[in-house]
Amino acid sequence: MYRNFVLALLAASLLSACATSGKTNADAILDHKVDSVLKLMTLDEKIGQMVLYSSDWDVTGPSLKKGYLDDIRKGNCGNIFNAHTAAYTRKLQKIAVEESRLGIPLLFGYDVIHGHKTIFPISLGESASWDLAAIEKSARVSATEAAASGINWTFAPMCDISVEPRWGRVSEGAGEDPYLGSKIAAARVHGFQGDNLADPSTILACVKHFAAYGAPLAGRDYNTVDMSERVFLDTYLPPYKAAIDAGAMSVMSSFNELFGVPASGSKYLLTDILRTKLGFKGFVVTDYTSINEMVNHGIVANEADAGLLAVKAGVDMDMQGEVYFKYLKKQVKEGLVAGKLIDDDVRRILRVKFMLGLFKDPYLYCDEAREKREVYAPAHLDAELDVAKKSMVLLKNDSLKALPLKAGEKIAVIGELAASTRDLLGSWKAAGDWNFMKSTLDELKAFNGEANVTYAEGCKTSGEDRSGFAAAIALARRADKIVLVIGESCDWSGEATSRTSINIPGVQTELLEQLKALKKPIVVVLMNGRPLDLSKESLLANSILEVWFPGTMGGKAITQVLYGQYNPAGKLTMTFPRNLGQVPIYYYEKNTGRPIYLANPKYKSRYIDSPNDPLYPFGFGLSYTTFAYSDIKLSTNELAEKGVLRATVNVTNTGTVDGEEVVQCYVRDLVGSVTRPVKELKGFEKVAIKAGESKNVTFTITPDMLAFHRLDMTYGTEPGDYKLFIGGNSRDVKETGFVLR
Repeated sequence: MYRNFVLALLAASLLSACATSGKTNADAILDHKVDSVLKLMTLDEKIGQMVLYSSDWDVTGPSLKKGYLDDIRKGNCGNIFNAHTAAYTRKLQKIAVEESRLGIPLLFGYDVIHGHKTIFPISLGESASWDLAAIEKSARVSATEAAASGINWTFAPMCDISVEPRWGRVSEGAGEDPYLGSKIAAARVHGFQGDNLADPSTILACVKHFAAYGAPLAGRDYNTVDMSERVFLDTYLPPYKAAIDAGAMSVMSSFNELFGVPASGSKYLLTDILRTKLGFKGFVVTDYTSINEMVNHGIVANEADAGLLAVKAGVDMDMQGEVYFKYLKKQVKEGLVAGKLIDDDVRRILRVKFMLGLFKDPYLYCDEAREKREVYAPAHLDAELDVAKKSMVLLKNDSLKALPLKAGEKIAVIGELAASTRDLLGSWKAAGDWNFMKSTLDELKAFNGEANVTYAEGCKTSGEDRSGFAAAIALARRADKIVLVIGESCDWSGEATSRTSINIPGVQTELLEQLKALKKPIVVVLMNGRPLDLSKESLLANSILEVWFPGTMGGKAITQVLYGQYNPAGKLTMTFPRNLGQVPIYYYEKNTGRPIYLANPKYKSRYIDSPNDPLYPFGFGLSYTTFAYSDIKLSTNELAEKGVLRATVNVTNTGTVDGEEVVQCYVRDLVGSVTRPVKELKGFEKVAIKAGESKNVTFTITPDMLAFHRLDMTYGTEPGDYKLFIGGNSRDVKETGFVLR
């Protein structure tokens, strides 16, 4: 209704501002645009911009706000999530722009976690590619499709470091390592946002979950997080920082408490760390109803107090909880909340809307022709196929050479997951359509011929039903090789899917035991969203291929890897334990006063019923070829305060097929003012090496890469002796040493 008036006022304000202040830079112009709108707004309209409601298009939480259309019309809701398609978002945007008093456009958010319509591998799987360009492209494609479908904001990337496989949301992250996690966080932000948020093919990234959500006690989702400030700053904070440094303009506060205060009420996290220490300039949105839930935490007596705590802590936008809508106006009128604080919150939100180009064209993301053109575009499906193959990790391939399969072999395909398309998508499938896809079984038949591929379900992924065992075993007897597709169903990972066991569920492993008795090569194709206890399966199977939940083109990707059309090169980004009793287990542990390598047979840090080592360490992954590493050559044995050290290793493909290797560089600070990890990843490079060929790989180490929070909590380095390791995983490495002066 008043949109033209607002735009005219903006133009006049800009001319006046530039004439009187001389400011001509982009930031000054943007600030004046924002302030010009802010001056027109009533308190109700300001609070409306601090509100985010779910539409009735989709549900991703326990409650649903009704009557949001009237809230939009009245200016009481400035942001919507769970609404998509160009037509539907246009309908809602039209109400905001043409029927509300000021015509301020809506921001549309959605959980585009690992794809929108074209679904890529789950994020943990993508991280196993160690391919930053491919991961960025995945986010770029996801943004392109989402933007074409009316969405301009995604609740990703998840930057939570986790060493807890019981926690189902490890599927959404990049694993256990802060260095790799930081690189991936930045790549995903840049993929979503590009170089210019006003580009209609980009969407706003949201860094989540701030902070340390990935360390819940007992691995139970939403549970308390308790850690030292040093561990938080050195291990858990870096990926969030990397995402913010990459330009992310929104951050989501987490459900958990940290240092005794729920994140949505923590001034330490949202102001002291996020805004002051990290220099974040965007807006903070809560996770779903997390302001309300602070009452359950016991930090406040009621929702009104929860809202007061949140707004003073630094929360700009209330997702779904209605707390700001119900109580904030009264609190401002009573002087409990300063008007300037509200203005600052709204200013940050409006700024992002201007950056997205929504004031210039509110229907920028509502083009149905573009939506039809971009969704499932052939190039997008090709990109998904590429990332899916790169994400797969070959965990075992014994001397029987069960893999790669050969065309013409009689293959018995067994397992419920083999025929499923829904499970290929994993959790947070967004708008993905499993009816659009082909299953692994379909793709195997298409590649190797219907006559050469037979199928039996054998058993479900969960439950105790063994009635299908006999048919599966009979089928397997007539085959040359067995491909058993087992693991977790897609709804066993993601939010609210914590487990007290990380074994393969149901009777799937029992079926594997019976198939083993046939003495035929068995290939286990593993679908899952977390590290699992594979202690039994690793003994029974001849080959194990970890495929995660590989996405829309997952069936074809699995087939191409199984048949050697792509040589697997993925590497684990979370440690796979021998059993749950080892958890938490991760490669950057610290030494103890009685380490495992002591000669004393009893009084040392060990288990009496299991080795300390994991089954599959961080960075591990096999290939259809083999690689040999030379000793490490250093450019110098001493690293000066402002100097550079280069470490070079020669890697040779000693096998008969071309392959890729992720070469990894680790360091250890031998003596510090506080104890230091036994290894820390400081670099990696993925190199393609032809059969029989050798390549030099060089890593550059600078002093800033060795910094940490010292005894007095200052951040920096300490001189002394270091070890440097290079290898194909965190366990199997070459070693040398240097001195930091």
